[in-house]
Amino acid sequence: MNIDFLINKFNSIKNDEAIIYQNKPYTYGWLIDRIEFWNKKLNIKKKSVVALESDFTPDSIAMFLMLVKNNNIIVPLSSASESNKMNFLDISKSHYTIKNNEVINLIRSDSHEYYKKLNKKNTAGLVVFSSGSTGESKASVHDIMPILNKFKVPKRKYRSLIFLLFDHLGGINTMLYSLSNGGCLIIPEQRNPKYVLETIQDHNVELLPTTPSFLNIMIFSELYKKYDLSSLKIISYGTEIMHEHTLNKLNEIFPNVKLLQTYGLSELGVMRSKSESNNSLWVKIGGEQFKTRVVKNKLEIKSDSAMLGYLNADSPFTDDGWFKTNDLVETKDKYFKILGRQSEIINVGGEKVYPSEIENLLLQMNEIEDVSIFSEKNMILGNIVCAKIKLKNDILQKTFKQMLKLFCKGKIEKYKIPMKLYFSDNVYNNRYKKIRRI
Repeated sequence: MNIDFLINKFNSIKNDEAIIYQNKPYTYGWLIDRIEFWNKKLNIKKKSVVALESDFTPDSIAMFLMLVKNNNIIVPLSSASESNKMNFLDISKSHYTIKNNEVINLIRSDSHEYYKKLNKKNTAGLVVFSSGSTGESKASVHDIMPILNKFKVPKRKYRSLIFLLFDHLGGINTMLYSLSNGGCLIIPEQRNPKYVLETIQDHNVELLPTTPSFLNIMIFSELYKKYDLSSLKIISYGTEIMHEHTLNKLNEIFPNVKLLQTYGLSELGVMRSKSESNNSLWVKIGGEQFKTRVVKNKLEIKSDSAMLGYLNADSPFTDDGWFKTNDLVETKDKYFKILGRQSEIINVGGEKVYPSEIENLLLQMNEIEDVSIFSEKNMILGNIVCAKIKLKNDILQKTFKQMLKLFCKGKIEKYKIPMKLYFSDNVYNNRYKKIRRI
């Protein structure tokens, strides 16, 4: 059975805390019983496609594991996907959806070639939608067994706060890592800095996996000064580019915490990684299940846990099975520095502009709390650089435009200086990831 190794682990530590939710602990024994409870109550047909509409809760975790055990194809949909829910249900061809712990039969019998492959192998599947931060969300179909196999070798257990969402491979990775190693998974009821920091303090969180955008917000808020965060051992960050300015600030604030850059994609899963040092953006990625190569400055990866393919897009794999990440990288020995996604690079009159370079510079302005760089079409230059800016205080916008030009002068080339400025209180989405468009 595909989750036998997890059930055996749970049985060996029945009285240990598995999950903390709304300040209430749930044991591994409770989790075993709850998997069986939902299996009997929901009575879902094996191998069917099931959308699981939920954020992380003890019951949604039990249902997820129940569906894996039942060889279902799981389509997790968090509250962040609510506006796209009907579209995602159609793309995934879900037969059922589970919402508020009740099953709704969607009266659909059609399937997909990838689902037929999974059913023939008698294994569970997973459908994960990309965030769509730079375009339409793509639906990646995974065989769940290669993902689970990564967790069969015991690793160190932690008290982990689960920050990334239920329908994000990073969130699923945190869940499976914690449970497979007998750790304690702590679910925050809110994901703002105040609540997250309070949860770290109250529940002695050791591992915080999050995004650079959230960390930047936390730094600016200075709320970290109000809480005892001495339990923290690791802050891991991923899903988007980390800026050197933010990383240096984190090192000052948390000198005794390990800062770990992670690398993962909806199409491949989360890879093992090792940062060169706490204050370095250079990272080793790979491990026994992954191979890496660089073709024309772009990272390509071959992975045992790679998706079967997209439900709604063409294959991104080369003929020999390498996934084209479209991430531009620099290399140094066995380390990579991620420069940004090819689709995000701005071509201004034939010159390349990396958004992360401009963002890192502008974050050094005392007047800026956060910034997102993107492009707009221009009849003369092809594209121009634009900035969506969250200001720290009530500076006159007209005055600030002149301040920004003076600050950038001599630091970057003229074509890299943003020509259009937009002012907003939000430069990131509900997944705490930069939005690179208006």
